Amino acid sequence: MTTLDRLVAAVVTLDGRQAVAARQRLDSLTKPRGSLGRLEELAAQVVVITGDPMPRIDAPVIFTLAGDHGVATEGVSAYPQAVTAQMVENFARGGAGVNVLARHVGARVIVADVGVAGPLAPDLGIVHCRVAAGTRSITAGPAMARSEALEAIAAGAALVESAAPDCVGTGEMGIGNTTAASALTAALTGADPGMVTGRGTGVTDEVWVRKVEAVRRALTVNRPDADDPLGALAALGGFEIAGLVGVVLAGAARRVPVVLDGFIATAAALIAARLAPATRDYLIAAHRSAEPGHVRLLEALGLTPYLELGMRLGEGTGAALGIGLLRGALACYREMATFKEAGVSERVR
Repeated sequence: MTTLDRLVAAVVTLDGRQAVAARQRLDSLTKPRGSLGRLEELAAQVVVITGDPMPRIDAPVIFTLAGDHGVATEGVSAYPQAVTAQMVENFARGGAGVNVLARHVGARVIVADVGVAGPLAPDLGIVHCRVAAGTRSITAGPAMARSEALEAIAAGAALVESAAPDCVGTGEMGIGNTTAASALTAALTGADPGMVTGRGTGVTDEVWVRKVEAVRRALTVNRPDADDPLGALAALGGFEIAGLVGVVLAGAARRVPVVLDGFIATAAALIAARLAPATRDYLIAAHRSAEPGHVRLLEALGLTPYLELGMRLGEGTGAALGIGLLRGALACYREMATFKEAGVSERVR
């Protein structure tokens, strides 16, 4: 049995009956019913995910996985490929957006090299689980072999299993990875590449046209099968995307909330959900990014994002904000007084 087989088998279908008790508690708190809006939905979802009638989030971890992409040589990004390694070192030193927001919400950040092309400075606390020094260009053939995709999935799962978080956040870094995510989105949803390919790092019109054409060539050359998510991942994805598939599946297997960041992380989540459909109920969409393909992925997963801030940074920044919302929702759920406890009269009609 492969690691992927084990993970898929371990993702159990949730018992929605626990939501009834959660709703009863929410309705008993000193507030008009439903007045906390989607925070109430969020708290109830965590009760169902964890099976704990009074859940807490005390040890959240954001997993920021990095990998380089051969398609970057097609000129699809505003930044050179060397930025991947440079930003990984920045994450490890605590200087990036994800680090700031993670500190703000009390989350730990684990930075992992799953497929960075360039060398990384030693002794920075980076987890090294590199499958290869970047993928091959998806415009010329598969990004990786299926065996490499499986290896990266296993590496991501191992990170979660080692850290033992009570909430998983997803993040990524890799120059060219919005091109890979656009190709995966088109392949898995049937959308036209021009509708799901965005500006990524903020590319010009000329580069965007080149990026869309790269996605079209990748689909023509690889002919991915939407009914074979692992094959599509190997053909079009990246090592960090494959690693995040493992992170998502391992989080669901542990029965903890899995908070999605933006476009690339959600592409990984859709692959995970195609491999193990029960995974979907463990997912929390932190935000909707500025990338047009993100909307299609969220629709395919049936998820409604909690925030819409025009963000397109990645790294796990959106996941950090989502973890903050999650902790706030659970604090209200656990700590607010009930009408009976507070001696407050309940509504009469």
